[in-house]
Amino acid sequence: QVQLVESGGGLVQAGDSLRLTCAASGRIGSYAMGWFRQGTGKEREFVAAINWSGGSTSYADSVKGRFTVSRENGKNTVYLQMDSLKPEDTAVYYCNAAIKGYSGPAPRDYYRTDYWGKGTLVTVSS
Repeated sequence: QVQLVESGGGLVQAGDSLRLTCAASGRIGSYAMGWFRQGTGKEREFVAAINWSGGSTSYADSVKGRFTVSRENGKNTVYLQMDSLKPEDTAVYYCNAAIKGYSGPAPRDYYRTDYWGKGTLVTVSS
């Protein structure tokens, strides 16, 4: 079982930076980690992800070049550095931990387990 707690959100102006932190209660070394966000009246959307080792990352097109995801497995912590923030980045940001694989040789043996934090609010004023 993994529990995730996000922090670092707040009210900033357009062009400012924020760093979000996701602290895990358990060891996350084998989990892929991600950040998602949900604006008011919108569906939750993918922001960024990082694989278990930190060697591979991916980003939504809307944040590519402005956001950077990183992790410190020894500290069970994941970060989201957000630069050049825009008003459209305003949302509740959620941390996600996912572990997936196959318990056997058949396709039905695929499993995936997701854990979510409660989110941290980021508000960007124009």
